[in-house]
Amino acid sequence: MTVGEMQAGTGTPPEVLDGPFSTRQLLRIDEALRLADQGTGLVFSVYVGGLDEPIREHAQRLHGQLADPDRSVLIAVSPNQRQLEVVTGRHARKRIPDTYAKLAALSMVAAFGGGDLAGGIINGLDQLASHAGKG
Repeated sequence: MTVGEMQAGTGTPPEVLDGPFSTRQLLRIDEALRLADQGTGLVFSVYVGGLDEPIREHAQRLHGQLADPDRSVLIAVSPNQRQLEVVTGRHARKRIPDTYAKLAALSMVAAFGGGDLAGGIINGLDQLASHAGKG
């Protein structure tokens, strides 16, 4: 469900609007996701919420639930836990090695530390997509 869609049969916006982002920030993140997907041929996803311990394994489970995990990149952020994980699928990892994922993560963490959660996610998506290149 994208930001602009209504919950089925209710005529109300999705509950996601009650989260840490304004509508404008959600639209910017949605656009960054769309551009990353279209520009690379990979599938980028963002999860913002609590992550169970061990954090990395929970992020990997979330990634495994995506429609095409091999071609997917998941950015999992838990602001309250101050945790960030970037998970790449088998095919995506060939184009975004762990070293580059870690560099994007460092950039995101710097933005998060400055209080810019949405901007950090958007910049991280851009960095990951730029490194992946056209698919």
